[in-house]
Amino acid sequence: MNQPSDLTGKVAFISGVSRGLGLGFARALAAAGCDLIVTSRTVESLDTIVAEATALGRKCLPLALDVRDHASIKSAAKAALEAFPTIDILVNNAGCNARKPALEVTWDDWNMVLETNLRGSFFLSQALAPSMIAQGRGKIIMIGSVTCVAGYAGLAPYGASRGGIKQLTMSLASDWGPHGINVNCLAPGWFRTDQNKVLYDDPQWVEYLCERIPLGRPGRPGDLEGMLLFLASSASDYVTGQTFLVDGGISVGQTRATVKK
Repeated sequence: MNQPSDLTGKVAFISGVSRGLGLGFARALAAAGCDLIVTSRTVESLDTIVAEATALGRKCLPLALDVRDHASIKSAAKAALEAFPTIDILVNNAGCNARKPALEVTWDDWNMVLETNLRGSFFLSQALAPSMIAQGRGKIIMIGSVTCVAGYAGLAPYGASRGGIKQLTMSLASDWGPHGINVNCLAPGWFRTDQNKVLYDDPQWVEYLCERIPLGRPGRPGDLEGMLLFLASSASDYVTGQTFLVDGGISVGQTRATVKK
């Protein structure tokens, strides 16, 4: 019997794979045995993961996908289902941010973030769910954030989108659970990505952040792999509708106040 983290023979569709956490998710799933469908707005940006997955002996289909475009979602889903008879795992990773004070957020900022992070995740799930329903099983992994449960200044659209992802996870789990589909949310804490690089380039900000994380450091890409593989595997067959924070404990609201005796 395969171990739960052994995903040999499974097929995973991951959005937003050209860099950052999405690239890490694709690498982890390929290492666990998955064949991959990887997407980005430009196919050329997927060359690295295609080469790495192929070197591991995995099939890897790169597709152009803009999750803000419904036609692009439907086209990518169609191409994926033509290439693979079944898709076992969907990782809704594609996302963006508009980091600015709430009074400076524009109409276009709001639409860009909500359409990418929330609407895109819903309609990509909707496009692939019928094939999972037909086979009677599937794992849909939403990618949220600590902002699913905590508010941060300068992140109003982003926080709204991630809070929506938490609620969407529960709704889709209820809709599709009777068909054998598990829908859960992996919610990272503070990990360095291209979106927040400017923050991590400031040593004082990093020190400020680490003081508020009980485990004392920001996240590293490998910190997410265990939860990703759990949610993608048979180990989570009786888990659905849940949001799993992988955040070093920052969501508990720790402060380092000295207790006077």
